Amino acid sequence: MALESVTSLPQTSWSRSWSLRRRAFTPYLFLLPFGILFLLFFIVPIVYAVYESLFRSQRSGLGLGAATVSFNGLGNFADVIHDPNFYTSVGRVLLYGIVQVPVMLGLALVLALLLDSTVVRFKAFFRLAFFVPYAIPGIIAALLWGYLYDPALSPIVKGASALGLGTPDFLGSSSVLWSIANIATWAWTGYNMLIIFAALQAIPTEIYESARIDGSSGFHIAWHIKIPLVAPALVLTGIFSIIGTLQLFNEPQVLTAISNNISTSFTPNLYAYYTAFGNNNYYYAATISVVLALVTCVLSFGFLRVTQRQAGV
Repeated sequence: MALESVTSLPQTSWSRSWSLRRRAFTPYLFLLPFGILFLLFFIVPIVYAVYESLFRSQRSGLGLGAATVSFNGLGNFADVIHDPNFYTSVGRVLLYGIVQVPVMLGLALVLALLLDSTVVRFKAFFRLAFFVPYAIPGIIAALLWGYLYDPALSPIVKGASALGLGTPDFLGSSSVLWSIANIATWAWTGYNMLIIFAALQAIPTEIYESARIDGSSGFHIAWHIKIPLVAPALVLTGIFSIIGTLQLFNEPQVLTAISNNISTSFTPNLYAYYTAFGNNNYYYAATISVVLALVTCVLSFGFLRVTQRQAGV
């Protein structure tokens, strides 16, 4: 009996050690599918784009022969830095973002505060109604609004003309950018509203009760308690919006079919797309994409840093 107990000790120790190791590796097994997809569809394309940006293709003579690919080093990046089309497209989306992002996040915040208030009824219905535009694919949304913008088809244009209000030109050179901003605001306000609303729901109700006992009004509670406490959610939606602004593509791409005021370099993404598939210059398009990714990182982290400093973090 004593011998059996002695011989069983190493086995028990080994089984416990194996059990601990298995528990330690279990979280990594659950993360493995995400890690593989993240590597294949995020990291690998970035690395490949950086690799492609180091080459260039040239055709000799009249340009009818096969293109020769040669190593160009940082030459493509130097060309992008001196490319006026790239600067114009970046400047256009920055102007777009300066106006559209605050308007969209302001609307999302107001809607979230209204849904979180005690006076609004049918909250589930309105929450779903505000979110429905986000559920519509971006291409479909751009097509729907393109129908409303087209002077030959738009009921808005025909109604304004019938009422003697003139003929609004939603696709003019000075208005097409803001027509695109309207589409993005309509599509993404509900999404950002849900993020802010979820942050509001996480605030303990005891804070509101204490404020009401002290005589605070609903507006005072919203301005001095709710908004400061959902500031992290506002920062998060702000970062998402900055990234989305610099990646603007679907809306201008769809509206090019009905508007002559959207050039091939209207946005950086559109410029990279037409450079690759319109001019067959894939290496320069990869360089534009890499530079745009760097600009996006700088602006996103810069915005995050500024908000952290203001919050005293």
